[in-house]
Amino acid sequence: MSEMILGLSIVSLLIWVYLLGFRGQFWQIDQRLPEGDTGIASVCVVIPARNEADLLPTTLRSLLSQTFSGALNVVLVDDQSNDGTAEVARETAEMLGKANQLQILPAAPLPAGWTGKLWALEQGIQKGMELQPDYFLLTDADIEHDSDNLRNLVSHAIEDDRELVSLMVRLRCVSFWEKLLIPAFVFFFAKLYPFRWANDPTRSLAAAAGGCSLIRREALTRIGGVAAIRQALIDDCALADEIKSTGSRRIWLGLTSTTISLRPYDSLDTIWNMVSRTAYTQLNYSPVVLAGAVLGMTIVYLLPVIGILTGNLISVLTYVLMTVSYFPIVRFYRCSFWCAFCLPAIAFLYLLMTIDSAIKHWQGQGGAWKGRTYERS
Repeated sequence: MSEMILGLSIVSLLIWVYLLGFRGQFWQIDQRLPEGDTGIASVCVVIPARNEADLLPTTLRSLLSQTFSGALNVVLVDDQSNDGTAEVARETAEMLGKANQLQILPAAPLPAGWTGKLWALEQGIQKGMELQPDYFLLTDADIEHDSDNLRNLVSHAIEDDRELVSLMVRLRCVSFWEKLLIPAFVFFFAKLYPFRWANDPTRSLAAAAGGCSLIRREALTRIGGVAAIRQALIDDCALADEIKSTGSRRIWLGLTSTTISLRPYDSLDTIWNMVSRTAYTQLNYSPVVLAGAVLGMTIVYLLPVIGILTGNLISVLTYVLMTVSYFPIVRFYRCSFWCAFCLPAIAFLYLLMTIDSAIKHWQGQGGAWKGRTYERS
């Protein structure tokens, strides 16, 4: 038994050596949007909004107050809200004297074969196409944009000739559970989709963050709009893959600390539901891949702790490498340094969320979001 633990400990160590040295430096936080002010362009912002009256005064104000000097129009798609979302949006624009820049579009009933968010985006994009903008900014109703964000996004897209420029916005990290689990959410995402590899035109890997994605109009037209991914639950990465695989392959994804998500995740339950909604989708609904994920996460994250308890020095080295890799994102989110030492326990919770995601799928619950449940097509 001890020989088996020793052998698996060596495997775990080798995996972490690979992750730190050969996985696109995913654990670094160096992919950041540069400042710029290049060229004149027109942008149409599309916001799908379903019961977002509480956050819209802040988020819409941040968009309508941008330092961007080009033409800016906002299409807000009111996805059958019952909390006065449209009225709040209209009042906010009027208070800013920007009512002429905002169009509010009531969403049509959700057709079969579409997810709610993508159907709302599709309608907003089609409305925005009437303006023939150079770029579309697809953003969520809970994102507060830095005043220079749009200017920097457009500048980078023009200067670096990118068809898609996307930002992983800074997620809210205030409560205990947010501080414990949110940095890991970004860490695991970056491990699956190393930003450097996504940004490399010579690699096929593609990724984006749906909360803030600037897309060249020609690229959207080329892929047939979001109809190409109408059933995707992980829609941001699916859209990035469509764009990268059919065009110049020049997309870009980075981190930002100034454009933020206001969505609160105050409890373990809210974070659990966020992760379990799409975790099994990420595994392509495969029981075999799920079993591999359980085995892999056990070896990579949990075995080092077991090894340390048995006095295994190899496991101590593995745990050090694990902690070192996690520390940059912990520091980025301004969490206490001790959080970096909690990665095995955090990974165990995420593993349970993934298993729960599979169980919900097997029970026919699909991906539940905003009052809707989606089954696998």
